Parts: sequence; C-alpha cells; structure tokens
Amino acid sequence: MTPFDEWADLYDWVYAWKRDDIPFYVEEARKSGGPVLELGCGTGRVAIPIAKAGIEVVGLDSSAKMLQVARRKAKAAGRIRGKLTWVRGDMRSLSMSRKFALVIIPYRGFLSLLNVEEQRRCLDGVKAHLLPGGKLVFDIFVPDLDTMTEDSTAAVHSWDVSHPETGHRLVVWDQSRFDNHNQVIDVRMIIEELDGTGEVVRKLYRDFQLRYMHRFEAQHLLELCGFHVIDIFGNFDREPLDEASDDMVWVAASRE
Repeated sequence: MTPFDEWADLYDWVYAWKRDDIPFYVEEARKSGGPVLELGCGTGRVAIPIAKAGIEVVGLDSSAKMLQVARRKAKAAGRIRGKLTWVRGDMRSLSMSRKFALVIIPYRGFLSLLNVEEQRRCLDGVKAHLLPGGKLVFDIFVPDLDTMTEDSTAAVHSWDVSHPETGHRLVVWDQSRFDNHNQVIDVRMIIEELDGTGEVVRKLYRDFQLRYMHRFEAQHLLELCGFHVIDIFGNFDREPLDEASDDMVWVAASRE
C-alpha cells in the first residue's frame, strides 16, 4: 500500500481541470524522439497522450491501484500509436534494463520525495537511465511564504469540479499543515460531493505529504547530482520564471 492507492478512483475526477501541462510534456516527448520514462505516472494522465502522439513511453508508479486505472484508461482510449508500458516501481530505486531519451516527472511528483537522500537517489537513478544527450523535465510549485507561515488550521477552498459520471458538484478543500523546519507539508484534501440540491451526499478525506523546494535549492541539488540546467520556466507556455510565477518547470541534462 502507498498513500496514493486511496487516490486511484478519485484522482481523475478531482483533478479533471489539470490539463495545462499535457501539451508541454507531449511536445518535449516529440522533440526527444523517445523512448520516454514517466516517473509517478499515476493514472496515465500524461503518459497516455504521449503514447497517442506516437512516442514510446514507459509509465512507472509505486501504486498498483493507480496503475490498474491507467491500464483501464489506456484500453478504453482506442488506437494508441506509440508503445505504452506500465511498470510498478519506486523512483527512489530505479533499476531498469534500458535507457531513455527523456525522463519526466509531471505535476509535482518529485515533491513526494520527503528528504534530500531520497531526492538524490532519484536523480542518481534518472542520470543512470538517460541516453547520451537525454533530458530530465519536471515541474514543482513555487513555495508561497504567506501560506507557509499562516498559523490557521481552517480548511481553505481550492476548487470546484463536476463529477464526470454523476454530474454532481465536487467541492475540494485544503487543510494543510507546514513543517517549515523540514520543509514538509502534511496535506489534507477534503472532497465534498454535492447533489443537485446542494446537499452533501459524500465527504472524503485524503492525506499525503510533500516536501517543498525553493528555486536555488532545486538548482543546487541538480548540479550536485551531475546535471546542468538547460531551462527553467515559470509556466507551461515556456514563459520566464519571475516573482509572479506559481510553477517552476525544469529542463536539465546530465553533465556526463
């Protein structure tokens, strides 16, 4: 069991709005020519579009239940031009018999590594699995200092989304707590499902942890692990990172 097994049947409809990164990762995959390794592939939100674009992709995730959903979605997706393989594994201990032109870690997956040792093990594994000239591309959020220093434990409204099957409104709340000494966030997502009258018919709690990173911390870590930074963007439209950016999108290559 992993903390993300409980997300398997919820993830795609809670995060149905999250699509802005897909064209970016598909473009990076096309430019690489493949094969592509996606770490933390979850339900195949990014891997399946890459495969549909004709690029070979291997999706790796530690959650067997997430991978079950990914396989089901891929089967329902119809014709997929690129080879698509699902692997259960841990990004902290990569051991595969092949190398890749591109390794991606979309939607903040790298932040599931909760200490520097885990981060270094992951990056060492990525470097060992890159073909000559291959790239690592991943995104993380920009830490918001105001949010991190709030002392309130009140739930904060995050977004609403419609359930694709029932049409019910899903109201998503965030009740995170910040350990700023260890840079670890104890995330609690509260999902309320409302029927047509606005009555709550179901209420779910999902807890997990993330370790946030600052810009130069991430840069120094990449350099320490033998990468050089090619680009850093502030969004998936490839605009420069600035003080208004919410995301950091990193493109790096091995120095070897």
